[in-house]
Amino acid sequence: MCKKPVLFATRAILLTYKVLLVVGALWITVACTSGGGARSSAASQDGRHAPFKEWQVIDMATGQPVSLDQWTALLLQQDIIYLGEEHHNRFHIDAAMTVLRRLKAEGRIPVLAMEMFGWDGQAALDQYLSGSEVNRQEFLEAVRWQQNWGGPYEDYEPLVRLAKEQHWAVDAMNPPKALVRIVAKDGLAQAESDPMMAQWGMKDEAIVDDPIYRTRILQQLQACHGGGADSLYQTMFEASMVRDEGMAKTLVHRLNQIRSGTDTMAGPLVSYTGGGHIQYNLPVPKRVARRLTDQVRQISVYMRSFEVGRIEELQDMIREKIADYLWLTPVSTQGPPRRCR
Repeated sequence: MCKKPVLFATRAILLTYKVLLVVGALWITVACTSGGGARSSAASQDGRHAPFKEWQVIDMATGQPVSLDQWTALLLQQDIIYLGEEHHNRFHIDAAMTVLRRLKAEGRIPVLAMEMFGWDGQAALDQYLSGSEVNRQEFLEAVRWQQNWGGPYEDYEPLVRLAKEQHWAVDAMNPPKALVRIVAKDGLAQAESDPMMAQWGMKDEAIVDDPIYRTRILQQLQACHGGGADSLYQTMFEASMVRDEGMAKTLVHRLNQIRSGTDTMAGPLVSYTGGGHIQYNLPVPKRVARRLTDQVRQISVYMRSFEVGRIEELQDMIREKIADYLWLTPVSTQGPPRRCR
């Protein structure tokens, strides 16, 4: 019986010439469920955990909720705040906006970094944020939204609009999807010689194969997409490494800019991605720490839809410390995300 929560991400996977191609980068929360059926919140929690409820922020170190005021004081001390969402959950967008507004209320000038934008759309994104008047369709075409993300833009538009209103920078975190596809199809060794790797500055990057990260990701791939050959999982795993390393590169570049500036109120950097990119502080946070020789203050926040019938999974997440903090929200109006069983 599988009891550990697992997370995996991919927006779409195509089967072409018997090779699974990772065509995108959505991390979807998935979880194994126990066979004993749902238990009530009161019955399923031990004495160490306060009753779970919507909009609760839980400190993974203690298993106890913290107030937003206490938490804000901690967030202000960070260089990077990682927010990991269930994709297209508007309540998670609201949570992110709460963080940004609280930082602003304390006089800070946060920088937002979003997985939903690819590097090949950064110039157009900068132009839009600077006040350029273009209609939505022109903007989406210019930032290559459909090519790099493809989901409804209106789900994420409030974040972009807030940044534009406040004159905050927004960094496109993701390597272009076309580059990731090459790795997913051919594998990293062969992709190294592709001109796109050099074009986007990834050819000479250290793409570290962390054994703990490898074990978790391959387990998740097999749980959600069982039946494939090991070689297929390997190329998908390598594509995940390239994406996470690319996102870490984006964050470190921006953080170095903030540190070299003179505005002491600049920052922190708020990273907004799918939850899978921050799980167990492995995919992106660990790569950022490596690049900065651990000279970074960062905190991870895993956002999760609160479902009463999945209390055990929440307890597992706390016990295994899936992130530094767990933020429970209402279930998306579209329903809970797909979870592997």
